[in-house]
Amino acid sequence: MQTQNRRSPLAAAAFWMLAGVAAVAVPVLAPTAVQAQAAKGQASADFVQGLGDKAIATLADPKVSKDQAKAVFRDLLNQNFDINTISRFVLGRYWNVATDAQKKEYQTLFEQMIVEVYAERFSQYAGEKFKVGGAQASGDNDAVVSSQVLRPNGQPPVNVSWRVRSKDGSFKIIDVIVENVSMSVTQRSEFASLIESNGGKFEALLEALRQRIQTAATK
Repeated sequence: MQTQNRRSPLAAAAFWMLAGVAAVAVPVLAPTAVQAQAAKGQASADFVQGLGDKAIATLADPKVSKDQAKAVFRDLLNQNFDINTISRFVLGRYWNVATDAQKKEYQTLFEQMIVEVYAERFSQYAGEKFKVGGAQASGDNDAVVSSQVLRPNGQPPVNVSWRVRSKDGSFKIIDVIVENVSMSVTQRSEFASLIESNGGKFEALLEALRQRIQTAATK
């Protein structure tokens, strides 16, 4: 996940259609399959709406202390995001370069970084509202839920999409896409660049994360 909310990764979905391929056989979903897909999409949308409402209501409460906000955010993160999947994707090929001890520390630091950075951003809440739109199935287990962050004083809304994965009877977010840019892809590019600029040393990423967490925690 990206540490700067203005930065955004490449769009994850690609849509294409070629003229003259009408004769190609296209699978037709049975009504029951269509209904099941629609139900899963609606459930994904409801999941994201509930998460957004809870985050804003809790974390934007001026009565909630900074430490309380971090604790709440950590709970929301661990309950609703697949942190292991996200952190491994963000690391890319460097996951296989790291030692077991480095992997363990990296995943701990990755979670801490998200909590420190984004809990601070929620504390800067200024009356935005969160509205979920529709959901589009993506593969057998994923759905992409569209939403808007509605800002006050006539400011244009921010379009945010959430890639939600159905797993073991529950939903988990595996990516957040801001204005068509994937935060996971952006973070992956940043981490790879940081390691490469330090001679391929994985320890350089760990040190950068430690410093980032310390800086965010002192704000």
